[in-house]
Order: sequence, then C-alpha cells, then structure tokens
Amino acid sequence: MRDHGGNLDAAMAAYGGDPREWIDLSTGINRRPWPLPELPARAWTDLPTRADMARLTEAARLAYGAPAEAGIVALAGAQAAIQLYPRLARPGLARVLAPTYNEHAASLRAEDWRVEEVAGLEGLAGADLAVLVHPNNPDGRTYAPEALLALLPRVGRLIVDESFVDPAPELSLSPHAGTKGLILLRSFGKFYGLAGVRLGFALGHPEETAPLAALSGPWPVSGAAVEIGARALADAAWRRATSARLAAEALRLDGIAQAAGWGLLGGAALFRLYETGDAAEAQDRLARGRVWSRRFPWSQGWLRLGLPGDEEEWSRLAAALR
Repeated sequence: MRDHGGNLDAAMAAYGGDPREWIDLSTGINRRPWPLPELPARAWTDLPTRADMARLTEAARLAYGAPAEAGIVALAGAQAAIQLYPRLARPGLARVLAPTYNEHAASLRAEDWRVEEVAGLEGLAGADLAVLVHPNNPDGRTYAPEALLALLPRVGRLIVDESFVDPAPELSLSPHAGTKGLILLRSFGKFYGLAGVRLGFALGHPEETAPLAALSGPWPVSGAAVEIGARALADAAWRRATSARLAAEALRLDGIAQAAGWGLLGGAALFRLYETGDAAEAQDRLARGRVWSRRFPWSQGWLRLGLPGDEEEWSRLAAALR
C-alpha cells in the first residue's frame, strides 16, 4: 500500500475544519522553514539555464560535502528519484531494509523488480539492488557510514535515501558520493521546510547519475526552485542553528509524549515514533484538537509525530494530549 503522511484532506473529511485550523504533524517536514526571499521575475518567467542548474548543484555539493568528482542531479524532490532509479538497470532482485518509507518498494514493483523486505543490513547482501533509508523513517535507525560502505562489494547497487540526514551530517555518505555502485538521495523540502518547492537531489558516480538526468528531462525543477534552493543551501548559519534547535525540540516532544504515557521507539531530529498502546485512539484524541498525526497500517500502537512550529503549536499539541 502507498499510504503517507501529509494526507490532511483525510483528516478534514473525518473531523472537519479547513487547513488553517490544523497542525499537520503527520510528516517530517520542518514547520519553521527557511525564510523565503523576494525572487527575481526571471525565476518565474524564464526556463532555468544550464548556468542556473550548475549554480544549484554546486550549492548542493558544498552544503552536502560531496567531492568534486561526484555527479549531482537536481530533481523534483527525492520522490522523483525514487520513481526513476528502478529504471537504471534491468529488473532483478531488490532488497529493501524494512519497515520504511513504502514508496521505494512500490516504485520497484511497478518496474517489475522482485522485492524482498529485510530486517537488517546483512539481509541486503546478495541483492542486485539494495535500498535503505538513513536515518530510517519511521524508527530513526542509523548505522555507521563504514557499515554501509561495506555493503558495496556485496550488492549490485546501493541506494541510500538520506532525506532526513541534514541535521546529522556525520551520518551522511555524501563524502563518498562518486563511488561506483552508490547512489544517494537527498530531500530539500523536509529540512528546509519548503516541501512545496519540490526539490531534491541524486548524488553518485557521473556514469550512474547521467542516466537519471536523461530520464528526468531538460527542466526537472522550476526556476523558483533553482533560486530558492541555491540560496538556502548556501545559508550555513541557518543550517547550523536549525539543526541545534531541532535536536532540543525533539527532546521536548519526547517529554510531552512521555507525560501522555507513550513510549519512545525512535526517530530522527524531524520526527519521533511512539508506542501509544492504541494508535487509533491516540490519533483520534489529537485530531479532535486539530492536530494530525501518522499511523501505520501494520501496527496497532505506533504513532509518528513531526515537531510543532511556534509556541502556539506546541501549546495546542500539549493541550490535545492532556
């Protein structure tokens, strides 16, 4: 099943209200986004040039710490890369570290890959294509970069979805982008809180990213995405301050959840996963306070929450749980 957070329309259909009344914590999107600047008119009126795209990908290279020899492709979100990478090779055996974001397995199956979901890194060995999300969504599992690199000789190709790694750059394999057989996916919209921009990147050896670029077409992202992305990625001070804030606020959210009797199962800086005992009841309680959360069809107790934004949102969340 392709079930997702961000389905606020389902919340409103069940509980009423309009988007302005709701706090959507069903995703891992930063609710205190990078401040949007005034954009030049050409960002809206002109097609992005090669120079524009080069400026964007160079900003990504510097922000992510990728080497000069790495290939970097800008795409319409990490989701676009997930739709495309199954087409890079003839379908075979794909193993996905699970449970995780379900679009990976769904996109692979749509391209006739035989998909096996495995529980640990060792289970990925022997696959033609191995996929893991790091930090994992929804439980936040992480591994030492060396342990992930050790998989490379044991799989045909390794896809590492780093959509939530921005606050923990020490976990990223970006310094190794350019290694054959390794493709990294990065999301812009989650950490920068601008999911509507639809921007993400694939990093890898140029021989493996070039086919992704060809599949994505000549203008895979908008002029506005180029301008916003290049400026935001260059803002190192905002990145550092936001990472520190998220780390502190994740602990704050854990305290609120603990007071409600929930147990922490894991998470990353942008989302937390709790054992509630009854996820349907917990989601209903929050929804009656116009706070939307993320349940999982394969668990009776797990509930995932993103972090609230301003103090009013924090107060509303705490009140909904009381």
